[in-house]
Amino acid sequence: MRLEIASYKAIKYACMNFHYAKAIPYCSVGYSVFNNKNEWCGVILFNRGSRNGGKPYNLVIGEFAELIRMALNGKQESTSKCLSLAIKCIKKDNPICKLLVSYADTGQGHNGVIYQATNWYYEGEIIPSRPFFKDSNGKMIHSRTAAKMKEQGKIKHYDDGLVRITNTNKHRYIYPLDKSLIPLCKSLSKPYPKKQAQEVNEDKRSTSSAEIGGSSPTLALNGIKNIQ
Repeated sequence: MRLEIASYKAIKYACMNFHYAKAIPYCSVGYSVFNNKNEWCGVILFNRGSRNGGKPYNLVIGEFAELIRMALNGKQESTSKCLSLAIKCIKKDNPICKLLVSYADTGQGHNGVIYQATNWYYEGEIIPSRPFFKDSNGKMIHSRTAAKMKEQGKIKHYDDGLVRITNTNKHRYIYPLDKSLIPLCKSLSKPYPKKQAQEVNEDKRSTSSAEIGGSSPTLALNGIKNIQ
């Protein structure tokens, strides 16, 4: 199994076909995943996190990153190994990054079993302060995107063609890339939430904000050679 920097075409295809959100998030870096047969399996995406996201850990922008998407097609030998390799890549490619953060969406029935399998620290259940929106095509839109649409004059009000969706709670997980942050992570750590029945086989298929999105292997391989 190997990872390499993902192209935009690969990111777009994987997010739209392998992940339940059917949306392409902004990412700072993305990695394409290939199995031992050299078959493309999808992407794992990171971004630099929100402006104030590092404050609880005394970190600034650049010193932490958010794992925002694991869009995989199920052809990978092990999802947990994919994530472990991605962690090594982000650490190598971003040497000043000290901490990773990710979320599991309770609204999708995810408790973060993939993070538990790769020894992340569980920080607790977070109540979102911002809603999501859905456009006329049924596409989910983050509140930040909706705000930009308003700033750019594309909409005058949030209810102009958008439907407000109540955001669901998220389980937050953290992973220290810098050993100096291990004591802090341990001090914030809580017992893992119990696994849901649908998550039992998650290590073989795919979950997140990074909830891995699974899709059929047939769909995954149709016309795939030109987008890797």
